Amino acid sequence: MGTRYRRVLLKISGEALAGSAGYGIDPAVLVTFARELQEVHEMGCELALVIGGGNIFRGLAASAQGIDRATGDYMGMLATVINALALQNALERLGVPTRVLSAIEMQAVAEPYIRRRATRHLEKRRVVIFAAGTGNPYFTTDTAASLRAMEIGAQVIFKATRVDGVYSADPETTPDATRFEELTYLDVLKRQLQVMDSTAISLCMDNGLPILVFNALRAGNIVKAIRGEAIGTLVHAGAP
Repeated sequence: MGTRYRRVLLKISGEALAGSAGYGIDPAVLVTFARELQEVHEMGCELALVIGGGNIFRGLAASAQGIDRATGDYMGMLATVINALALQNALERLGVPTRVLSAIEMQAVAEPYIRRRATRHLEKRRVVIFAAGTGNPYFTTDTAASLRAMEIGAQVIFKATRVDGVYSADPETTPDATRFEELTYLDVLKRQLQVMDSTAISLCMDNGLPILVFNALRAGNIVKAIRGEAIGTLVHAGAP
C-alpha cells in the first residue's frame, strides 16, 4: 500500500520518551519509536519532527515556582535539544540519516534553523528534527510544530498523544467520554478541546493545515496514518 502523505511533521511530547517513569528518557521507548520512524522513512515519506521537553524541564511549571517565565521557557527549549539529540542517535544507529536543526544556535551539537536548509535535507531523504521550539519564550512546542510545518510545506501535522484521538472529556478520568472522528478548527477552539494550544490551532486554521491526532505509542499507528487509514481524529476546515 502506498502513502497518502508525501511530507509530514510529527509532533511528540517529551513525556512520550519517558515511558512509565514519567521523566527522563527511557532507552527502550526511544528504540521502539526510532524503529517505527525508520519504517516510515523506508516508505518514502519526508519526515520532520518537533519534540517537547516536558520529560526534562517544563518552563510554565517552573515559572509557578518562582523562576522568571522567559528564563524558564529558554530552559525548556534546551531540554528539547537533549531529546532531539537522543532521538537522532537512536535513528542513526538504525541507519536513518538525521539532522537536528535548533532555533537557538549551538553549532557544536546542532545546525542552526534555516528554512531552506531544512527543506533541502528533506528532499535529500533525511529525517529533520526541529529543536528549541521557535527560539522565543511564551510560545509552546505545539506552536513551533504549526509554524515549522507551514514553513517546510508539510501536508499535515501528526499530533502524537497517549489516547487514540480527541475526546469530549479526558478518557482516562471520564470513561463515557466520546471520541470524535473529525472536528473543525472552530469546534476545537469553542469547546476548548485539548488538541493543541489556541495559538497553534489558530495558526493552522488561518493556513488550512490539517491536524491528525492519534495514539503514536501504539505500534504501527504512525505507518497507518501515513497510509491514510482511518485512525484518530482529523482536525480541519470542514466542508467548503
